[in-house]
Amino acid sequence: MTKRYITRDIEAIIRKAERQFPAIIVTGPRQSGKTTLLKHLFLKTHNYVSLDDPDNRLMANREPRFFMENFPAPVIIDEIQYAPELFSYIKMVVDKDRSKKGQFLLTGSQSFPLMAKVTESLAGRIAIFNLLPFSFKERLKMQKSFSLDVFKKMLLRGGFPELVVNKSMDAKLWFNGYLQTYLERDVRQLRNIGNLTDFQRFLEMLASYNGQVLNLSDLSRNLGVAVNTIKGWISILEACNQIALIKPYYKNKGKRLIKRPKIYFLDTGFLCYLNGMTDQNQVLKGPAAGQLFEGAVLTEIIHGFYDKGDIPRVFWWRTSHGEEVDFIVEKKGRLVPIEVKITSRSNKVLTQGLVAFERLFSTEVKKSIVVNLSDKKLLVSNKIECQPFRDFIESF
Repeated sequence: MTKRYITRDIEAIIRKAERQFPAIIVTGPRQSGKTTLLKHLFLKTHNYVSLDDPDNRLMANREPRFFMENFPAPVIIDEIQYAPELFSYIKMVVDKDRSKKGQFLLTGSQSFPLMAKVTESLAGRIAIFNLLPFSFKERLKMQKSFSLDVFKKMLLRGGFPELVVNKSMDAKLWFNGYLQTYLERDVRQLRNIGNLTDFQRFLEMLASYNGQVLNLSDLSRNLGVAVNTIKGWISILEACNQIALIKPYYKNKGKRLIKRPKIYFLDTGFLCYLNGMTDQNQVLKGPAAGQLFEGAVLTEIIHGFYDKGDIPRVFWWRTSHGEEVDFIVEKKGRLVPIEVKITSRSNKVLTQGLVAFERLFSTEVKKSIVVNLSDKKLLVSNKIECQPFRDFIESF
């Protein structure tokens, strides 16, 4: 039985880049659909080779020139991180004739060594894209209707393509396998971790911090692991697009770099799995429900940037007086403050943080948004609008 292909919102910008750059690379977490995307778009015009194949990988590392002759451009090279030395040879081919576009289409699970090779060898010659698992917006195109129950199921199952396409697949078993594979293949490749059990405990504890300000000392103390080790593990998760670190907003950009960020997991299904949620009735209940909903909104915001080939510019804001806004998005030269509330109510009490932010940055704020679980839009003031989740992801 042939699997149905589901259109991705990032397709348009990738097609455009393929016509403008000699090379492109699509990075992102494992199993996010990178290979399927490129094969769907370009397999009729490009050769294809995967470095997941041990023979191809051996050839690429030991005889890169011979590999390039066997798989000539235009070509899709899958899992390029397994043979980073190929970048030098790709550069030589590209530089022979810079007028040829779309010669090398690459995929890779993002890591520091991989991206270092990309910027070192192909600067100015390559377009870089990040593909996350399916967004809620992409998944809603497959839904006949949308309700709170449907939303809970989507939160619990997450956006990894295999789980989205195959409704009968047991999500808990899939994530268990994903975690083990991820630990073995990516984590050990990026960093020498002696005790994978410690790393798994760290992941589960980090999931309980979702939506909170990152406190390395707390994590270190609770796990009995050195702070520098925690920093290294977080760097791995961020590089592989498993988490996002959202910095606080300050006009002084230097301050943004030194202040502690908030941490969010980028797939709600993986987050629910790590938190031990197995039933949709557990979703959106309890003390972590608000942060789970925040994470869903944040993922859609980040998708909106990635799907246009942009770098996400998302922050959070809090004053010393306790006034707070969940997300500040820099978009088209404007600031868009966004407050996320796990409620169906719409009133001015929910917008106090937005009002405080507008007061300080009035010339830069055109509109503020409250995203909630209501079923209709409501204008709270001339600048503040309450939007149901579905309306927000369709319009933002």
